[in-house]
Amino acid sequence: MKHCLLAAVAALSLAIPVAAQDAPPPTAEIPSPGEIAAAAPAKDWVAIAPSDLLVMDLAPAAKGKKAPVRRVVIQLMPAPFSQGWIGNIRKLAAAHWWDGTSINRVQDNYVTQWGDATEKKPLPPGLATMPESDYVAPEPEDRFLPLFQVNDPYAGAITLYKGWPLGFGPAKDDDFNSGQIYWPLHCYAMVGVGRNLSPDTGSGAELYTVIGQAPRHLDRNIALVGRVISGMEHLSSLPRGTGPLGFYEDTKQRVPIASIRIATDLPLAEQPRFEYLSTESDSFAKYADARENRRDPFFIRPAGGADICNIPVPVRAVVAKK
Repeated sequence: MKHCLLAAVAALSLAIPVAAQDAPPPTAEIPSPGEIAAAAPAKDWVAIAPSDLLVMDLAPAAKGKKAPVRRVVIQLMPAPFSQGWIGNIRKLAAAHWWDGTSINRVQDNYVTQWGDATEKKPLPPGLATMPESDYVAPEPEDRFLPLFQVNDPYAGAITLYKGWPLGFGPAKDDDFNSGQIYWPLHCYAMVGVGRNLSPDTGSGAELYTVIGQAPRHLDRNIALVGRVISGMEHLSSLPRGTGPLGFYEDTKQRVPIASIRIATDLPLAEQPRFEYLSTESDSFAKYADARENRRDPFFIRPAGGADICNIPVPVRAVVAKK
């Protein structure tokens, strides 16, 4: 059991739908990670509150009245992480500030970024300004998993909290009395806050998501506010920008944003619902172990380990009952 817990603690936060992770063979003596997640009992799944979902609708890729809107759903980080920026994001969504803005930057193997390309659109009043010390947080009061030391070149140690993996270490120069600080990790599909040079920390109006290899060197240098849990393909498959850092040089390349809303501000019938596999469950421990040691028929040699960004926490959509 210790090995399974160790694997679970080393797991990644990035939520990718179960169906997108693995296409398990119809019959296999040893289950794949996807099969383990699919077989997890209902009690091992945790509902994500619609109030913690940010729904971004992009303009259709094709012309015509029947062309489907491209929907992206982002799960926001739980307290105590990045709450100042998340508070701003909620105010920006309530003010419909992002409506009519666009995706302005797509840098290959790095990020897709969106916001006001003109940088002239007035921000709604009452937005907070956060210090750089808020990139990290003190130990969550309700964290109950034991801490395990695992090999990680960026954090040194990793723990899991409500489905999100965190790095942690000594507080050092940070202003916390707990002796330890915690921070979320830059992995595929994580959403962060664009900013200018220090001491600017960004308001939350300019956001990006990771579309390439995990840029973990950004950990503790930029605020992370959530993760894409649905519609990632609409952001990762966009044409790459040809300007510096992947910004679009031609304004026609920018992808218009129709709207961004907190899910609870949508009509009840349109509110997306998702749940994630509890990282405190036995099912997740088995899933994480299977990601570290692939024993299903395709694999010849189990790797004996996995990078933290290669163990995404399973997320599944919940079909509304009629």
